[in-house]
Amino acid sequence: MGIKNEAKKKGFFVRKLRSLFEHRALWMYLLCDEARKKGYKPETFVPAAIRRCGIYHGKRALTGLESAAGQTKQQEGGSCRLLKKKLFPPMGQAIFEMKFLGITDAAFDVDFHYCPLVSAWQKQGCSDEEIDKLCDWAMEGDRGIAESFGCELELKKTIAKGDGICQIRFKRKQ
Repeated sequence: MGIKNEAKKKGFFVRKLRSLFEHRALWMYLLCDEARKKGYKPETFVPAAIRRCGIYHGKRALTGLESAAGQTKQQEGGSCRLLKKKLFPPMGQAIFEMKFLGITDAAFDVDFHYCPLVSAWQKQGCSDEEIDKLCDWAMEGDRGIAESFGCELELKKTIAKGDGICQIRFKRKQ
């Protein structure tokens, strides 16, 4: 398969922030590894736990939005534009080397050209197959966030599968 995952942006702050994502991926890998050693099957609980985390963060992003008048308001659901605004700040764009392809209220298309999580798993000596599985589980968080915003997430390509980019597509549920 041959995963290609090379960072082009290498500034000091980007590298430091990437290390935080790598640390998160390391935790995930080591928790799964320890679970296996104890006879548990991570696939039976890890994806669900990560999705719950994504739903939690998605709901937090939707709670406490401020109106133009400075009043806090609660919002249920949201548009793809709101999802992009709340969850893809400029530093995150740099960390994952994102390229925004299109945005409407109903759809948001973005490509990631680098993944620090994949980098962390590679540093642990994971096989390409393990990385693909870990990536799919980690993406449950993004699926949970999408769900919180009333959207679905489609992964057309992933770095973890050897595609060279992650094609992430958010679509508003009808």
